[in-house]
Amino acid sequence: MKHAFTLLAVAGLSATCTLGCGSDESPAASDGCSVSEQAGCDTGKVCENVSGGEAACFAPVVVRGRVVKSADPKSGVADAIVAARDINGALQSRGVDTTDADGRFELTVPVTRAADGTPSMPELTLRADASGYATFPSGLRVALPIDAAEPKNVDGQWRIENPSTDVALDRLPSTDGLGTVRGVVRADDAGGTLVVSGEASALAAQDGTFTLFNVASGSAEIRGYKAGIQLAPAAATVRAGATVEGVELLASADPLGTVSGTVSFVNAGTSETSVVLVVKSTFNQSLARGEVPIGLRQFPVGGQYSFAGVPAGDYVVLAAFENDGLVRDPDTAIGGTVIQELTVGSALVSVPGFKITGALAVLAPGADGPEAVTGTPTFRWADDSSEDGYDVTVYDTFGNAIFHDPDVARVTGSADVSLTYQGPTLTPGYYQFRAVSWRAEKGAGGARTYISATEDLKGVFVIE
Repeated sequence: MKHAFTLLAVAGLSATCTLGCGSDESPAASDGCSVSEQAGCDTGKVCENVSGGEAACFAPVVVRGRVVKSADPKSGVADAIVAARDINGALQSRGVDTTDADGRFELTVPVTRAADGTPSMPELTLRADASGYATFPSGLRVALPIDAAEPKNVDGQWRIENPSTDVALDRLPSTDGLGTVRGVVRADDAGGTLVVSGEASALAAQDGTFTLFNVASGSAEIRGYKAGIQLAPAAATVRAGATVEGVELLASADPLGTVSGTVSFVNAGTSETSVVLVVKSTFNQSLARGEVPIGLRQFPVGGQYSFAGVPAGDYVVLAAFENDGLVRDPDTAIGGTVIQELTVGSALVSVPGFKITGALAVLAPGADGPEAVTGTPTFRWADDSSEDGYDVTVYDTFGNAIFHDPDVARVTGSADVSLTYQGPTLTPGYYQFRAVSWRAEKGAGGARTYISATEDLKGVFVIE
């Protein structure tokens, strides 16, 4: 997703590697190979598109890293499933990989080449799933593009391996009553389909196979979501600690739906934002975020928007969710401010309009990404000049509110506001503070009108 955050505590920004990076490959102008079928190349080579030329065979581009435990980064997580995606969530790697006993993985990524074989790297993010661990990204943790600026040509590979290719997973608070479901999506272009059962989710590999970890035991409904593909739901009986094999999500001839709506901008510094459709069962109400299937994100949106080819299911619509200096108007006493939930069938579904306003700028911690904090954190954000006070909440990575102060005093003569944390001792992990400004009606006990808020993805900090 656009403007997301980080993998561990370190954020790496991708860049394009051009001819200046150098290469020792010298392919023929055309090897007569097939990119789609990956045929026509010697063992250890891949067929890639060439900028301004015909496809040829080259050393593959691989992303290598580790999946580790966030509570003990020296310890790897075995049997985690890892995939590389593009900035909009589409599956980018050729298949997925399962980590070894030390948590190591290797993914091959198709890229366009310069004439000398140098790869021109796209923006890539990583997703990792494992039994007993929260999916990455999820909760407060969202993925920035990995640092792919300088792939190294070694041992017959263009290799990307650095701190940004390591992924730390959070252990679930409880793993009681959870099982695993394995199966396949049987539809054209199944790769990247979001497979869901309740809160649990997985990505289908290019061949449609999937492994869905941490599914609640009992009768489970398995559904698949990807724009342009309609899949019939499947049923499975899940037992704690066991794996159900052979579940099939079959393509359906039922028509797809359309979702449309509008956004309007009030007291906003820009008139351009994004809108996403989140699968409702994955939606975290406290953090106001969840899983967005491929094709169900639109940017830029300046007024009207419309999603075509929406699979049947229940969704939550989020506007101005991403980091763009805007937030959904927090004044729930007026129209256009409530998060919308909807059920999509085969017909057009209209969403009530959203009102969008300027956000309160986060100053620290977490202004530009998750920020390491030692000691007791102090939260700072830009002052809202028309406020009477602020409401501040601190959440842990799973969306549990661990501190709340609804009466932070207004400030005068200062460009920012600060509040020192006064809640229970923070254990190592990810947290987020959120501030909302309010104005009260005149008179004792006057009702509050909420004016603005810090952005949904900012204010994240890490206690190490």
